Amino acid sequence: MSGVFGRIGRLFAKAEPPAVEKSMLDLNPGDMCEVSLVTYQIAGVVRNRSRNAAFLSLQDGQQIRYLHIEERELIQYALYEAIDGRLDNPDEVPGTIDLDDRTYHLEEDFNGFVNIAGKTPFRLGGDQHVWQFQSDDQRLLRIEWQDGRFMMYEGEKIISGDVTVIRAS
Repeated sequence: MSGVFGRIGRLFAKAEPPAVEKSMLDLNPGDMCEVSLVTYQIAGVVRNRSRNAAFLSLQDGQQIRYLHIEERELIQYALYEAIDGRLDNPDEVPGTIDLDDRTYHLEEDFNGFVNIAGKTPFRLGGDQHVWQFQSDDQRLLRIEWQDGRFMMYEGEKIISGDVTVIRAS
């Protein structure tokens, strides 16, 4: 008799909610994503929680690129490559930068505490200062200063349809 009541009870039991899909902001080292039809493994993540942003180190074989993700009204994406460049003092970052016959104008600068996981240009978390520039032809330049050193990146905006999570842990 208890078998019949058990079956009836299971009919009225609530189904388990479906697993929530991970967003790009939640990815961690070892996860996989696709950006502009290229599959990358995430090697590292720099998170700035106060800006609801992440800077992912992406690896495809020997190639390393960087995906900046920031959730504002909509989630915004930008894909970067590290470039050579040198600045001496974070207090002297100019408002315009000429680089390879292109002029970049300062759009935004901010600083905040970042957490780091995996392989990233900076080994430890801490206070990071970022300058974001844009040229008239929509190219992007990003400068980061942390722990006494600079990193420079050049890139472009990516539409959200070109970014997908493939595998998340």
